[in-house]
Amino acid sequence: MGGTEYNWDFISALLNWRLLSIGLVNTIKLAVVCLIFGLMFGLFVGAARYSKRKVFNWPATVFVEVFRNTPALVQIMWFFFALPILLPIDIDSFTAAFLGLMMNTVAFSAEIFRGGIQSISPGQWEAGKAIGMTYVQQMRRVILPQAIKRMLPAFTNRGVELTKMTSLASVIAYAELIHQAKTISTMNFNPIETYTIVAIVYFILIYPITLLVRRFEKKADE
Repeated sequence: MGGTEYNWDFISALLNWRLLSIGLVNTIKLAVVCLIFGLMFGLFVGAARYSKRKVFNWPATVFVEVFRNTPALVQIMWFFFALPILLPIDIDSFTAAFLGLMMNTVAFSAEIFRGGIQSISPGQWEAGKAIGMTYVQQMRRVILPQAIKRMLPAFTNRGVELTKMTSLASVIAYAELIHQAKTISTMNFNPIETYTIVAIVYFILIYPITLLVRRFEKKADE
């Protein structure tokens, strides 16, 4: 005989669309703010990593290696549980998730920036120096405009990974999609249907971004 018969019940999960919509909004909000701040600070850390001065290079290298070589989940939980002990402040689940994922994004973005800057030929630097440009002027006017075009696919791909990584925030009860799915499946005893719906929502959210990545990659190869 076959396995036990299962009664599929997607309706009860869909009836909780308000909880799912809250989770979707929170997922997008967390991903967007982490990506914006991660790229912004990642630019400075990446420039420091590229610098030949140890006072800039060494701290940036330590930061990048720590956050690249430890799990993002551990980073989120550390900010949630340890930071309130070290500092006399209360940390809510959004703040802890933001700090963990943002710092993680800074570390990876810094390496993307550093790799992009290194990909520019030395002749570009020499040309800037020849006309009397400072290091900052060379970066702003010559190097970064070229490097950013090459880095766009990597940054877009990072956005995809970051959106999926927001699910880690469910362990500290931040009300993103996975946390809301747990709540719904606990109420209705239908985890298969609930998580199937959430998987579809993630796909609809992320697939257009992956298409954008492929488009950037094709343009970069041309």
